[in-house]
Amino acid sequence: MEYKEAGVDIEAGTRLVELIKPLARTTVIPGVVTELGGFSGLFAPPWKEYSDPLLVACTDGVGTKLKVAFMANKHDTMGIDLVAMNVNDLITVGATPLFFLDYLATGKLEEKKALEVVKGIVQGCREARCALLGGETAEMPDFYPPGEYDLAGFAVGIVDRGALIDGSQIQEGDVVLGLASSGLHSNGYSLARKVIFEMEGLSVTSPLPWGRLVVQELLEPTRIYVTAVEALKKHDIDLRGLAHITGGGLLENPPRILPPNLAMELDPSRWEVPPIFSFLQEKGRIPSREMFRTFNMGVGMVAVLPFPQTSKALKILDGIGYRAWEIGKITKGEREVKVWGVTD
Repeated sequence: MEYKEAGVDIEAGTRLVELIKPLARTTVIPGVVTELGGFSGLFAPPWKEYSDPLLVACTDGVGTKLKVAFMANKHDTMGIDLVAMNVNDLITVGATPLFFLDYLATGKLEEKKALEVVKGIVQGCREARCALLGGETAEMPDFYPPGEYDLAGFAVGIVDRGALIDGSQIQEGDVVLGLASSGLHSNGYSLARKVIFEMEGLSVTSPLPWGRLVVQELLEPTRIYVTAVEALKKHDIDLRGLAHITGGGLLENPPRILPPNLAMELDPSRWEVPPIFSFLQEKGRIPSREMFRTFNMGVGMVAVLPFPQTSKALKILDGIGYRAWEIGKITKGEREVKVWGVTD
């Protein structure tokens, strides 16, 4: 009996690696020493450019957004989401992404589908200006339902200790900027799927009231904020705190960067909430507080900076295609987020 008869096709995995290699080469940046195919990837960090360098690492996945990809048989954006969820965390401390690794596990390796996922990863890495340094494709028969797979990503970056953004410099009176999200990003999908597919009985090809199909709305890739944060730093914006709005929404993520005795007050009338959020709240009869605790509500990244730099920061972001708003301020309080008008 051969391994293939037990459900593992070694040759398919080898073919996939050969297809990925030229894609990975398009993400090469200074520091990459090896190409895909070895047991590990080598990278030479730019130590000399930093006086006291710190390596920064994080890991994340895409969550049940994958279920929508399976339903629609559309996989080309999943890799973008995977990179985004990692590098957006990485940059909150002021780090510059260096390299990314991926892990794809499935019951039976489907080369075409896997290649679509990796193409998305490559696109995400190029947007984040980091290298796809390596990865793993695991074929695990009987472990996953037919046609399904799971994804995990790992990102490493670098920051000078003196340029570290940790929230400790946040002061009362500082301004809170909200950088627009592209929609749901990759959080809250268990609730979103329940409302859309179970409660409303829609399919992935159903039209939504604002003109998009369900598949277009739910598979909109997560926005990557690397370019935005790098531009603000380059123009000497005093970024005192950055929060990636993921699981936990606007209520539970920003407090992680607040010093003791300070709070964040947000005014929802100051930014544009995409229609998908209103739709989910109405059809799912979801309390407002739960919406802000689950979803990003149109704000994918929060930045805290001194009030006098507000106009300059907004102009910089607008100039590179990132929509942003002044959405709140820092006040005295107990490390919490207060959203005006949200009490239930």
